[in-house]
Amino acid sequence: MKIAIISTRGIPNNYGGFEQFAEHLSVGLVVRGHEVLVYSPHFHPYKENSYKGVKIKHIYSPEPWLGSSIGSFFYDFNSLRDALKKEKIDIIYEAGYTSIVPAFIWFNIKSIKSPVVVTNMDGLEYRRSKFNSWARKFIFWEERQAVKHSHHLIADNLGIRDYYKEKYGKDARYFAYGANIAPHYNSAHLREFHLSENNYYLVIARLEPENNIEMIIEGYLQSRQSPPLIIIGKTNTAYGKWLQKKYAGNALIRFLGGIYDADKINALRRFSVAYFHGHSVGGTNPSLLEAMAAGCFVIAHDNPFNKAVLDTDALYFNSSDSIAQTLNHPVPDGAKAQFIENNLEKIRRNYSWEQLIEAYEAYFLSVLSE
Repeated sequence: MKIAIISTRGIPNNYGGFEQFAEHLSVGLVVRGHEVLVYSPHFHPYKENSYKGVKIKHIYSPEPWLGSSIGSFFYDFNSLRDALKKEKIDIIYEAGYTSIVPAFIWFNIKSIKSPVVVTNMDGLEYRRSKFNSWARKFIFWEERQAVKHSHHLIADNLGIRDYYKEKYGKDARYFAYGANIAPHYNSAHLREFHLSENNYYLVIARLEPENNIEMIIEGYLQSRQSPPLIIIGKTNTAYGKWLQKKYAGNALIRFLGGIYDADKINALRRFSVAYFHGHSVGGTNPSLLEAMAAGCFVIAHDNPFNKAVLDTDALYFNSSDSIAQTLNHPVPDGAKAQFIENNLEKIRRNYSWEQLIEAYEAYFLSVLSE
């Protein structure tokens, strides 16, 4: 098969979840003998035309001067046009829908029999609190159009799959993300960040309101715990800058920015007291799976999407007060160890990259044979 992955910020990953997914899936499918093309914006720091056997096509994106909200529409349009007009593609894998819908309509994707377009619907984007009411209405319209125009839908969480079935009567194929359990963890990496083992709390997330970073910080402060709270994620968002300014005077709240070195970030996960997961608008978040795979004790926002992954093997919060109460009344070490082991088993059984790549390969072959 020849497969194109569009609407990511390119590989190798230096941004986030979809990019990490694109890297693992594309490389894995190439190893299995398929040809994979990943579209990448021209400003990506990796300038080569291939990566571990994956073909990379650099497409101009006006995002640096228009911003991601507007620039991504032009980037996605140009990427889709290239895939349709210049490449002989069997499968187009669309990562998210919020900036591709106008291109879907323009090229009348639904009427095209080849290539087959598979759209990963991501989370419930119109519920993201960073958007104003008009933007949410527009994104909800986009959601409906993506369902209408895509040949097939992917849901990365069982809760998301159920949402599309109930709301639109449309079946979405469930595929989560993957994570690998590292063979070892080097605590020496902690010294770079002036940390010691089991003596800090951890958050890894995009600094956006729907990830409840402020709630986590306020709950932590209310608890009057002494280990610092470490927050990893790019701080160049408006919300990220606001958070940094608000808590600038507190030495226990430390923003480390984005970290993409796998060994370092795995060590930071592994040796934390607990990992806070505040994501709330749906989907299976890669950072949650990676925390589980690293043996983190997880304290997660109470919503059906997180519970679909963690089940009963985590503590949950829905307010800063509940966070403070959780931190001030810790679970026994035996229960904590059982939570961790159960989540590691979930990764082995349900979320390994090898299993995911094999499942995607079979799925792509099946939709091409229809």
